Amino acid sequence: MKVSTVQQMHSLDRRAIEQYKIPGYILMENAGEAAYYVILEEFGVKGRKFVVFCGSGHNGGDGLVVARKINSTGGQVVVLCLSSPQKFDDTVRFHYEMVEKAGIPFVLLNDENVEEISRKYVSEADAIVDAIFGTGISREVRGRYRKAIQIINESGKTVFSIDIPSGVHGDTGQVMGVAVRADYTITYGLPKTGTMLFPGFELCGKLYVTHISFPPENYNDPAIRTELTRLLPLPERPMDSHKGAFGKVMFVSGSARYMGAPYFSAMSFLKAGGGLSYLATPRSAAPFIANKGSEIVFLPQKETPSGSLALENLDELLELSKGMDMVVLGPGISLDEEPQELARRLSESLDKPLLIDGDGLTAVAEHPAVVSRRTAPTVLTPHPGEMARLMGITVSDVQADRIGVLREATKKWNSYIVLKGSHSLIGHPDGTVYINLSGNAGMATAGSGDVLTGTIAAMYAAAKFDFPDAVRMGVFIHGFAGDMAAVSIGEDGMVAGDILAFLPEAIDAYRENYEDIVENFYYSLWVI
Repeated sequence: MKVSTVQQMHSLDRRAIEQYKIPGYILMENAGEAAYYVILEEFGVKGRKFVVFCGSGHNGGDGLVVARKINSTGGQVVVLCLSSPQKFDDTVRFHYEMVEKAGIPFVLLNDENVEEISRKYVSEADAIVDAIFGTGISREVRGRYRKAIQIINESGKTVFSIDIPSGVHGDTGQVMGVAVRADYTITYGLPKTGTMLFPGFELCGKLYVTHISFPPENYNDPAIRTELTRLLPLPERPMDSHKGAFGKVMFVSGSARYMGAPYFSAMSFLKAGGGLSYLATPRSAAPFIANKGSEIVFLPQKETPSGSLALENLDELLELSKGMDMVVLGPGISLDEEPQELARRLSESLDKPLLIDGDGLTAVAEHPAVVSRRTAPTVLTPHPGEMARLMGITVSDVQADRIGVLREATKKWNSYIVLKGSHSLIGHPDGTVYINLSGNAGMATAGSGDVLTGTIAAMYAAAKFDFPDAVRMGVFIHGFAGDMAAVSIGEDGMVAGDILAFLPEAIDAYRENYEDIVENFYYSLWVI
């Protein structure tokens, strides 16, 4: 499913009206009716009391339709309007007049009375409908709007938000000072990027999507380049296979100070179905890592006095790479100058598919040419701090526009890029961005990203997916394993070893339940 920006959705609305001749008041009626049916299914209407908070825009108009539908089927409803009906355009006024003729209570709120009136009606209500802002908000919420949202959140009542919880930025998912915390959100046409990114996603509660009679070519518009991760079936492992059939990957990783990163990277490839995992690591570190990961094939390397990979290993590593399907470079190599220079030269010279992570990203951060000139496919897997270094901006800049920054980065680096975090983003060099919905906050722990590197490598070398598909599937399976670990042991205290341990189970569960997972957009989205 595609995911639109606010501007893209406005364009789809205009196209529906101008090209397909669907009047705006019909689209608004369909939107309000869809929200009403969610309320009917999830909560019930007859004999229940509702408060609809609305603004003067089309989101408020959708709320007026909901109020009329609730009233028509035996619910008690009052509309609390935070703006003036004089600001209604013709489409909203069409529905306002029906509310007025139906005798539905309609109360105007201002800065002086908002608190008293809102608390009175909210205290008597069974549920609240939030139709204040929708996706149009672009500045901090203030005044009576802020007070109304605070009262909604303090009420403890069930909340249904129209299109997006009011106060959430429609493109970035950021909270504009204060935002409604909804139990259910009904969004229209397509999910907005702000409903898929944190914290917006978390504030949506259960998210419903309705196309409100858009023609399929509208919501499948190829100009929309953001979508949810496409999930593919995992191939079965043939009975007559051998370890060589499931890929060979070399991990250039580790130093005297960082022995967990090489272990988790190389071992996760095996746990995710890989055949042969080769670890090029400093000679003195190899015995310690082998004590825990004896299934790994070790390629002990010459080291610097501080115990990091020496630059003189370059030619040997290039020669070893010729027999590999893929190379993973960077986890735990340290920030010492020799391994940093080694990482840069390897990035420039390797002709194999390459994944760069961790300290490898720091090595190339100021040298995009060593990556962008590569002819073999490359994937970078930065967290927000590493992305900030790659782009020469601040972490706040990254978090404020994760999708926009990611698109710029894929263009600059001519690479696939996974921007890690809650709902990791996968960017393609052509500007396409995929949003991954698996994973949880418990995975924000040391070593989790190292497990990701091996999982992506396994999807390419073992599962034989094309490189871009392997990147997306690796991110999903990694998050899925983390979700299974969270169910079993909880998010608090989860460590990378738990994610690693659940990888085989996650792969089996995904393979067996693929159709159910796809049908439910892996447990987060309901389409009506």
